[in-house]
Amino acid sequence: ASMLSPDGRCKAFDARANGFVRGEGAGVVVLRRTEDALSDGDHIYARVLATATNQDGRTRGITLPSGDAQAALAVETCRRAGIDPSAVGYVEAHGTGTAVGDPIEAAALGRVYGRNREVPCVVGSIKTNIGHLEAGAGVAGLIKLCLVLSRRAVTPNLHFETPNPSIDFDRLGLRVAIENEALEPGCDGMLYGAINSFGFGGANAHAVL
Repeated sequence: ASMLSPDGRCKAFDARANGFVRGEGAGVVVLRRTEDALSDGDHIYARVLATATNQDGRTRGITLPSGDAQAALAVETCRRAGIDPSAVGYVEAHGTGTAVGDPIEAAALGRVYGRNREVPCVVGSIKTNIGHLEAGAGVAGLIKLCLVLSRRAVTPNLHFETPNPSIDFDRLGLRVAIENEALEPGCDGMLYGAINSFGFGGANAHAVL
């Protein structure tokens, strides 16, 4: 289907993005109720505030995800979490590194997380590090987001040199991390992050931590 990067590099949000890169792997997270983890003295990487899923419905094709559905899902997840989207400092994007998918996702994220804020929301994708784990891609991004929050630091998006000209980062209120940097807290002093993911069948998933 001409969707794979011929050079084997996932270049999410870059002008050179030329397809996704297949990877192999699995991830495991341990979920506990907050009060149980605290009482047992567990090391807590992050707290899941809300999750949500939806379905694209009819789109123009299997390779064209719905930006409207992704934006609506992000809004709903933040509503369930009880936070304003502008408080989210980092979004772990699906970020497949395709010329079509990246602009659609960036536009959706910008509509929600890029509004009403003094500094841009930082975005990135673990697929630039380890490729697309397919069924394991979502949990890989979740693990990365947990590490970003627990270490209070954002790692760089690899292979990002020239912003995709189809993505107006300034207008969308987004920024791609190009080096290690501190994660800035929201207006209430808390650190918030979100993860966006979607699949071939039209399913979308979102979480706020």
